[in-house]
Amino acid sequence: MPIRIVTDSTCDLPPELVAKYGITVVPLFINFGDQSYMDGVDITREAFYERLPAAQPPPTTSAPGPGLFAWIYERLAAEGATGILSLHISGTLSNVVNVARLAAEEITRVPVRVVESQNLSLVTGLAAVAAAIRAAEGYDLDQLESMLGQLAKCCYCFAALETVEYLRRSGRMLHVMSMLATLLHIKPLLKMNKGVSSLERVRTSRTAMARLVDLYVGFALFSIWIVYRERAVAPSMIWVLLMMVLGFWAGSLYTLIALYRSGGDWRRFRLERRVD
Repeated sequence: MPIRIVTDSTCDLPPELVAKYGITVVPLFINFGDQSYMDGVDITREAFYERLPAAQPPPTTSAPGPGLFAWIYERLAAEGATGILSLHISGTLSNVVNVARLAAEEITRVPVRVVESQNLSLVTGLAAVAAAIRAAEGYDLDQLESMLGQLAKCCYCFAALETVEYLRRSGRMLHVMSMLATLLHIKPLLKMNKGVSSLERVRTSRTAMARLVDLYVGFALFSIWIVYRERAVAPSMIWVLLMMVLGFWAGSLYTLIALYRSGGDWRRFRLERRVD
């Protein structure tokens, strides 16, 4: 059995991809008051967002103990894994990666390599998928860690917040500032790359979405060059990424939707476009 990939539930991967690539997802805890739920096990995302508006105090998250990680690593070793790569959310956002490192020190049956994605959400998730694909092709732990380091350089996460209410509730924004931001229709735009987060402030949702597109196009062109130079993905994927950029640049989501439906095959995309 090849090297197995472990990540945590902040990766936001859909269950289909997790099952397809044999990725093991360690759930974090979501805490509503004195009640704790395992993310994706005891509570769904839909249930979380239903409870969020009325939750007082605001919900928090916490990492599982090293015992759970150690149990998962031991189980994978017993299943025949020759090594384990454990990829997790940036250490600047969560303590998960440090807990995983503590657990890895206790495992002697197989080598366990803990890697920080330096990002969050699907950036971590898609990096885990890339690692699973390469592991199936025979990459060793050193090669996988090197590849993930290359991906971290060119992977960005952008998010435009529709409301600052939850920033205020969490204590990350003063009440007076949140009132002013609401009055002026200010939308925070968050950015993350290589473990460093930053914030822009724009006015109105429409401006925020336009700025997201600008960021996507600019960074994606740069990132495609890095991916091409480092050969972090197959050449066919570089073509798909380029088509995605051009689709946004033209101001249309149609290219993205059609490429997704055609599995990234440009010829099938053209056929579907004529049929539709």
